[in-house]
Amino acid sequence: MHIVRRSLIVLLVILLLAFAGFSVWAYTPLGPLPEATAALQSDAAVQVATAPWLTFTPAGTQPTTGFVFYPGGRVDARSYAPAARAIAARGYLVVIVPMPFNLAVFSPSAAEAVIAAHPEITRWAVGGHSLGGAMAANFVYTHPDAIQGLVLWAAYPAGNDSLAGRQLAVVSIYGTADGLATQSKIDASGPLLPAGTRYVPIEGGNHAQMGWYGLQGGDGAASISREAQQAQVVDETLALLAGLNQRFVK
Repeated sequence: MHIVRRSLIVLLVILLLAFAGFSVWAYTPLGPLPEATAALQSDAAVQVATAPWLTFTPAGTQPTTGFVFYPGGRVDARSYAPAARAIAARGYLVVIVPMPFNLAVFSPSAAEAVIAAHPEITRWAVGGHSLGGAMAANFVYTHPDAIQGLVLWAAYPAGNDSLAGRQLAVVSIYGTADGLATQSKIDASGPLLPAGTRYVPIEGGNHAQMGWYGLQGGDGAASISREAQQAQVVDETLALLAGLNQRFVK
């Protein structure tokens, strides 16, 4: 009995140490760069709230289309503030949802609370970067009537979250120099998305420049600037959101 008790204590200690190590890893995310921190300031064009989510609201207008964004795995949610701000400045509500342990897999239904908090919004798109994009696709899969658009930044759905038959506007934006969400992975995910999905390769773009958080292990080297890549990402996201205004009228 004494040996069993000691073995259980040792196992518990190992589990606690493993959890502590995981927590340290998860809560030391990448980013944000100074440009992202600066984008969190309200001004005459965009009002920014930082709790309970990072919410970007266009000033002087009442948006009717909203965009919920899931951050990439172990990336600080603030790292996507410049893009969110640029999208909001064009008349859309944008909400970035910080995730438990900085991993969207722990809260794939986070968009549900955002949608409930904004009854004034009549059309919704969700999206995300990398793991965040996969979990945004999962949200669409599990909430088929809540979402009209899906925006994937260097991301694709999990194999059991097929959206192939859905009436859904989808854009898949990825960099040709991405070492993580590679061209072959994007191509392989095609059967999981609706036939009308628009694919947008950014020549010379990589994985980390989908946000403002610096370099990322395993990524390819970008041959364009972060600013140039971000401009294309924002423009293509805006194109999908503008399309929702035309396709879905409530």
